[in-house]
Amino acid sequence: MSVTTRRRLSTALALAAAAALVAGCTSNEPAQQNDTETGDGNGSAAPAGANDEPGDTVTIGFSAPAADHGWMAAITSAAQAEAEKYEDIDLRVAEGTNDVNLQISQVEQFINDGVDAIVLLPFDGAALTEVATQAMDAGITVINVDREFSSPFAARTTVLGDNYGMGVSAGTYICEQLGDQPDAVVAEIAGIDNLPLTQDRSQGFADALGDCGLEVSNRVAADFTVQGGETAAANLLQAAPKIDAIWNHDDDQGVGVLAAIDNAGRDEFFLVGGAGSANVMREIQSGDSVVKATVIYPATQAADGIRLARLLVQGKAMSDLVEVEVPRTVQLHAPVVTADNVDQYIDSAFES
Repeated sequence: MSVTTRRRLSTALALAAAAALVAGCTSNEPAQQNDTETGDGNGSAAPAGANDEPGDTVTIGFSAPAADHGWMAAITSAAQAEAEKYEDIDLRVAEGTNDVNLQISQVEQFINDGVDAIVLLPFDGAALTEVATQAMDAGITVINVDREFSSPFAARTTVLGDNYGMGVSAGTYICEQLGDQPDAVVAEIAGIDNLPLTQDRSQGFADALGDCGLEVSNRVAADFTVQGGETAAANLLQAAPKIDAIWNHDDDQGVGVLAAIDNAGRDEFFLVGGAGSANVMREIQSGDSVVKATVIYPATQAADGIRLARLLVQGKAMSDLVEVEVPRTVQLHAPVVTADNVDQYIDSAFES
């Protein structure tokens, strides 16, 4: 099996998992007044299934890092909004924090309170592994979100974005645009270089570019902040007098990247974003921006964790799967958003 075939298979499996999650875990909002109505694909409620029928109350503790940028803020707000759809969920939200010790104490409090489940996006997966394992040992269902624990015993189920897949999607899009230009100059503005997620994104990007004979000519790293993005982009633009395409890993830092591009007066290239912010999608919609695409990194991961925690505690499964248990891992897809499909995604996008 070739590398390209394996990637396509991986993408197909990720799509199937995401589709199963959405289809199998619908909310228990009130049924529509007309019993003959069905979901129309535009946000209307779908007919309720067995999983949507209210059951025993599930008390869920939720902890995530501080909402210090748009994507993280969207993670928490989406989790809260999802819980509100279920009358049988009692959600207890800890204050967002980037202090590892404080987040550990939050989980310890959830354990002491005897919650049924904990949905946890750790600031540092390795550092939160021990306390998450303690929760599991206490009979509490733990859902790990986004940043993985270092032990499989620390969580019942893990919900992940696809960092490697983001790089593959960005690189594949650029190949489609520049694949007939073997001398094209491709640049990359990464996030925090020592994070595994950044390394995965860069590896996927390099692998996809390699399939069409391209490579990264210029690379800088930022820090997922507006200021960091602006500084990194300014350095890149100064070092590279000609660029054909740029992939920026993160749309929050992309606010600064676009400021640097504007200040430099450069427009000979196109830019692909990362994460899928509403700001970047509006740039795509405008048609007169250097931004031509962005790659989704779903801000729905914790919301999906809330749904799965409810199913697990109530002894239910994902109804569209033959498997009678909720999977151990659910990895969400990383689609490319362009002018052709931006209308499908912008209403659910986060603000940077």
